[in-house]
Amino acid sequence: MSIQWFPGHMAKAQREVKEQLKHVDFVMELVDARAPQSSQNPILQDILQQKPKMVLLMKKDLADDQETNKWLSYFKESNLPAIAVDVNNKSDLQRVIQTAKQFEAEKATTFHAKGIKSHVIRAMILGIPNVGKSSLINRLANKKITKTGGRPGITRHQQWIKVKGGFEILDTPGILWPKFEDEQVGYRLAALGTIKDHLTPLQDVAAYAIKYMMTHYPNQLESRYETELDIDDMWETFIAIGKKRGALESGGRVNFDKVAEIVLRDLRVGKLGKITLERVDE
Repeated sequence: MSIQWFPGHMAKAQREVKEQLKHVDFVMELVDARAPQSSQNPILQDILQQKPKMVLLMKKDLADDQETNKWLSYFKESNLPAIAVDVNNKSDLQRVIQTAKQFEAEKATTFHAKGIKSHVIRAMILGIPNVGKSSLINRLANKKITKTGGRPGITRHQQWIKVKGGFEILDTPGILWPKFEDEQVGYRLAALGTIKDHLTPLQDVAAYAIKYMMTHYPNQLESRYETELDIDDMWETFIAIGKKRGALESGGRVNFDKVAEIVLRDLRVGKLGKITLERVDE
């Protein structure tokens, strides 16, 4: 899937991340719990190098619980502290703060050994667009600091923010990378709304999502649209969904673009149930 989507502000943000890393003690990398590996920016992995890091699997309330647990084990086996987060769950937020304090304690020991009495612990929060950075920061700061929205590209500038637990976070814009080496990664991220819809072939993205769900979550899909669907005939599947959901043009013809929009919206907001588009064992 070929998409032109690497705007100037993302390239600028990437440069600023490199410059600011020396000013932070650790990194919070946010990924989407529905596609944890695909939503890890490979460019950022190179930039971060040996900087201490914790991984936050965001939007866990929309993801398959069983698969999320497998992903948590996967990251922990890679010696990365990992937490699944629903920003509306106070317990999840407390776990984030507690894990951050572990980094703080390690740093405090280092500074004490050097004769430095006090130091404000600073973290950089990183992730791809629309992964939930702004929502998390607002909850941690206990007030509305940054704009939020269900679309990519809300945050455009870096800013330091004081949060619960006594440490500071550097908010950064969502950063994508210039080219998807794996086409499946592009489809997953497009289905989850990481890439702006007008830059993607929505029908193809919806067809990918439908095929995946018909393989792994057939009951949830057919329950939502109240009809049997045929994984081998996407044309008839679009028509069946379109008729059920009223995605019709004059003359009763099904509007395939509208069907794609309906399916992807239902997926993104959880109306199709808890779904994970990427599995550890795959």
